[in-house]
Amino acid sequence: MAPENWISTFRHGVHPDEHKEGTESLPIERVPFVESYILPLGQHIGAPSVPVVKPKDRVQRGQLIAKPGGFVSTALHSPVTGHVTALANRRNAMGDLVPCILLEADPYATQRFEPRAPVDWRALSSKEFVDQTQMAGLVGMGGAAFPSHVKYVPQEGKPVRFLVVNGCECEPYLTCDHRVMVERSDRVVRGIEILATKLGAEKTVIGVEQNKEDAIEVLQAAAAGAPVPVEVAALKVKYPQGSEKMLIDAVFKTEVPAGKLPLDVGMVVNNVATIAALADWFDHGRPLIDRVLTVSGPAVSRPANLQVPLGTPVRAVLEYCGGLKSETRQVVMGGPMMGSPLSSLDVPVVKGTSGLLAFTDADVFDGDTYTCVKCGRCLDACPNFLNPCMLAKLARAGRIESMDEFYASDCTFCGSCSWACPSGIPISQLIKVARSAMAQRKRKEVRQ
Repeated sequence: MAPENWISTFRHGVHPDEHKEGTESLPIERVPFVESYILPLGQHIGAPSVPVVKPKDRVQRGQLIAKPGGFVSTALHSPVTGHVTALANRRNAMGDLVPCILLEADPYATQRFEPRAPVDWRALSSKEFVDQTQMAGLVGMGGAAFPSHVKYVPQEGKPVRFLVVNGCECEPYLTCDHRVMVERSDRVVRGIEILATKLGAEKTVIGVEQNKEDAIEVLQAAAAGAPVPVEVAALKVKYPQGSEKMLIDAVFKTEVPAGKLPLDVGMVVNNVATIAALADWFDHGRPLIDRVLTVSGPAVSRPANLQVPLGTPVRAVLEYCGGLKSETRQVVMGGPMMGSPLSSLDVPVVKGTSGLLAFTDADVFDGDTYTCVKCGRCLDACPNFLNPCMLAKLARAGRIESMDEFYASDCTFCGSCSWACPSGIPISQLIKVARSAMAQRKRKEVRQ
């Protein structure tokens, strides 16, 4: 492993403008509670949660309202005290109609979460610990929203040597993880203590990019008093260093083989916000009912880092920040590289919402695309060493069955190839659409 404070990075990648200066120094604010909330049952990768409440039921803030719908699924809890108004379909960020639990907040309730007795996590078996984290509703909060407990299941012959905590936050504009590290470093280190101990990890490494010097200093101070070995690794600024395979490459100079997971090289990777939320669950019984996100972009009236209850409509969050400027062209949920443009502001904030970014005409690329000039820039940009231009050509030609020959399944849709392309070809988007069609075809074959 690289020595302490080694300034390192991964191979390939790109350097988009950071645009973090507008919010990186802004402390986290709590958004006021609103009247109505929309809780999609599928806020994570895997099976949707299953409702355990019905219309007219009264619920308390932090109460379980939907149980996991399978092993790769998580619990869902009420972000407010109030009552269930309906179980109905509503639009999500992608514009799809999805099953949701609709809540109305009690205007007379304090909306204060009442802490519960701490869980004796040291006494839990591995299975009990996994079950606890699943019922906490924890997911990867960097944007992927993969159910966290799945990573904690012991695998025979695959011991966990290192817990890797992702504090890179390499997407432009986003600073929510930065503020979590600065303001809640004690929660991050406490979560590391719990998780590293239960996983049997030899050491924990927190990877943080150099553009977050204050976070590095605060975490180093907090880590000095940790009861388990913790190192803070300062990394060069590069996108997409927050991808777990890239982070492992940057810190350990170890490659996770194609088709394999970090556990195959003895590591588990978690986002800093997820780690802090894990500590809140075991120490206070607080499930994942809100999250910190960044509101930013040229078309936002007042940029901010906000703690927002899950299910809050995007419109209400933006109104709290002074609303959008008249020249707004696009609002993106997430970061500008991997986020999703919204067709409606009435969709809710969910567990994977790391940011809400508003852009003007001048910021949104809407130019012509040209023929591939075979410059190779997409190859130099791809952190997974794929051939993006070939994958895009196969996708455009409808030859999606041939894409597996070029390891299409290893594409993480980071968008580095699209960003680097001088011809303006939406390479990453083409691959994503083709991969989706490929998955649908395989599901159809299974059903037949």
